[in-house]
Amino acid sequence: MNRHDKKLDQAARAAWMYYVAGQTQHEIAEALGVSRQVAQRLVALAIDSGLISVNISHPVGRCMELSARLSERYGLSLCQVVPSQGMESAGLNRAVAVAGAEVMAQFIRDEQPLIIGVGSGRSLKAAIDELPDFERPQHSCVSLIGAIAADGSCTRYDVPLWMAEKTQGRYFILPAPLFADSEQDRTLWCNHRIYRTVNEKASQADVTFIGIGTIEYQCPLHKDGFISAEEVERLSAANAVAEMLGHFIDSAGRRVASELDQRLTSVNLRQQPEKPVIALAGGAEKHRAIRAALLGRWINGLVTDEECAQALLAD
Repeated sequence: MNRHDKKLDQAARAAWMYYVAGQTQHEIAEALGVSRQVAQRLVALAIDSGLISVNISHPVGRCMELSARLSERYGLSLCQVVPSQGMESAGLNRAVAVAGAEVMAQFIRDEQPLIIGVGSGRSLKAAIDELPDFERPQHSCVSLIGAIAADGSCTRYDVPLWMAEKTQGRYFILPAPLFADSEQDRTLWCNHRIYRTVNEKASQADVTFIGIGTIEYQCPLHKDGFISAEEVERLSAANAVAEMLGHFIDSAGRRVASELDQRLTSVNLRQQPEKPVIALAGGAEKHRAIRAALLGRWINGLVTDEECAQALLAD
């Protein structure tokens, strides 16, 4: 790479941090190890070079390289890595959300009717928030995870509703709590005609978007009251490091058997899916969980950040 290309890479990184992550020029200067004046000039260079339109069109070379290596190692059909050098957690999460929205939009723009499977998680919700409004009433958004709380209300895990609002498409809710009160209660929920109809529709999804959760004290499932501290301890003792749609995965990518399985109402996960199953997850603290999903071949698409990507490639 010549000096001009390196300068453009640095300008693209600065522009991303400024326009997407919302960082100040002072923060950009500190992250890139340059003066504030140089940071200003880099942002100006990005504008003058035509790198900025609605989004940043210049691919940052390092991230492109990481994407290619991840795709080769884990057999991914889609991989996008966003810059994260020097970013705080909020900026990093927004960068992943913006990139995730761009990937979602690639599918949503299709005028042929699509069935879009949607899981849960804060990363998914943040990405959907970044989506522009589409007029695609022919699309269907299908929930893959029960979003009914114990008191009958819908929870923050009801992410597919937000996508349906953005696409103006139909919305199919999985009519069940994430974990039923008992195995017998799960049987009642899952044998209901509406549940079976939605579950069948979910199995026909043309593209699926999911999040990847960690298993630890104060992880989202624990913090939001779906599993207890004792259950977290038992799962950790069984080497569970990741959670997808309420299914628990160990560090080698294998399903971890748990008493929670007898109460789980989510749709089944499939290894080596034939259609796109794209996870949105970032942050260096999540690399063990993401690696588990990759090793198990539970996903074939990933949107993440460069620090996480480096950790996934380090072992």
